[in-house]
Amino acid sequence: MNEIIALIACLEQSLPGTTQRQLARIMTAMLTMTGRVTMLGICRWTEEGGSYRTIQRFFHTAISWLPLFWLFFRHHLYERGHEYLLAGDESVVTKSGKKTYGLDRFFSSIYGRPVLGLAFFTLSLIDVQNESSSPIMVEQVIRTEEEKKEAKAKKKKKKSKGSKKRGRPKGSKNKDKTQVEWTAELLQISGMTKKVLQLVLSLTPLNYGSSGSQGVDKKNCSRP
Repeated sequence: MNEIIALIACLEQSLPGTTQRQLARIMTAMLTMTGRVTMLGICRWTEEGGSYRTIQRFFHTAISWLPLFWLFFRHHLYERGHEYLLAGDESVVTKSGKKTYGLDRFFSSIYGRPVLGLAFFTLSLIDVQNESSSPIMVEQVIRTEEEKKEAKAKKKKKKSKGSKKRGRPKGSKNKDKTQVEWTAELLQISGMTKKVLQLVLSLTPLNYGSSGSQGVDKKNCSRP
């Protein structure tokens, strides 16, 4: 517990003291507990002062996590002179029920099929020399009703076409690949990337940035 408090002491300029103490208790519980992480499970593994009501109050507190991740990275993880890359990827966590915010069917590479759960997109800084990754920004992926309808329409259209003939269709023309269709997902990633670059480029240049799940690459990130 004391070691964790010392580690997150750098966050005091952006995090109130009460919230900081609650975070320390929750971090201690999550590092020691087994099984699925839930609020009830966390409160059972916390020390004195980590009641279920306290855990609820913490998760109801609005926290700007990007500055906190950045402060922690600058104080404990940044190595001057090292080469850094910016990378993004989406993670899916299975979840049952119907009431959880953002609950939907997302493709999981682990299961190899769409599963019911929650999706989160993370941007991380990769230290090339240490071969380590440090998450900087995380956002939940929320699919709108319009996106769901479009996905169903595409799936239905694909089924109605049946087996597609090999080769290029007769009369088809070359497409302008410089014209990118900005979907809601790409707009979210673009917004996250801009926020991260505003912080990172003030400290260290980035030689390469990529988003693996979307295939969106941005080379020479040191030139905004």
